[in-house]
Amino acid sequence: MHFEPHTLEIIRMRNAGEFGKITFFQGLSGFTMGDPNQWRMDPKLSGGGALMDIGIYSVNGSRYMTGEDPIWVHAVETKNDPAKFKPGIDETIQFQLGFPSGAVASCLSTYSMNWLDRFFLDGVNGFAELHPATSYDPTQGLTHKGPLNFPNTTHQTVQMDEMSAIILEGKKPIVPVDGEEGLKDLKVIEGIYKSAASGKTVNLQL
Repeated sequence: MHFEPHTLEIIRMRNAGEFGKITFFQGLSGFTMGDPNQWRMDPKLSGGGALMDIGIYSVNGSRYMTGEDPIWVHAVETKNDPAKFKPGIDETIQFQLGFPSGAVASCLSTYSMNWLDRFFLDGVNGFAELHPATSYDPTQGLTHKGPLNFPNTTHQTVQMDEMSAIILEGKKPIVPVDGEEGLKDLKVIEGIYKSAASGKTVNLQL
């Protein structure tokens, strides 16, 4: 998604100050899990549940949409079907993030609700929405200035072309795609799991 045209336009608008001070981000990422025997439901193969699989999009999206790294997280886990979602596989986690500017994020990661693929960014002077935001369906964008009408692209094709240019031509990406970027997301995820287990707000140092 770091190379998706609608996403990059919203980042451009934010950097240009068109939304004013950013106050809020919402990220909804989820679908209803099907086959309970698939790799996603085996913690040895998946490394976790919905958060590691689909919730990562809201974690990362909160960072590139606000342009900041979070400094705290508070999370709550809900498990309505413990027989299906065994230990080590989270079913639903709601988490809030706080950013240095005072902006906050409210996000949901789940394996038990459909149609959750939406990003919403709010500023004092405007807003932006992506829905769908990260799925294989054509990305749709809207801001306070109207719809974003960029041609639909195959995300993976653009990603491979752009990452090849980074390696072969030294091109600088607008949103980082290096290992440090991934490590920051994993530190946030670690904080989410820690907060959900303890019931306490966890401070983050990315």
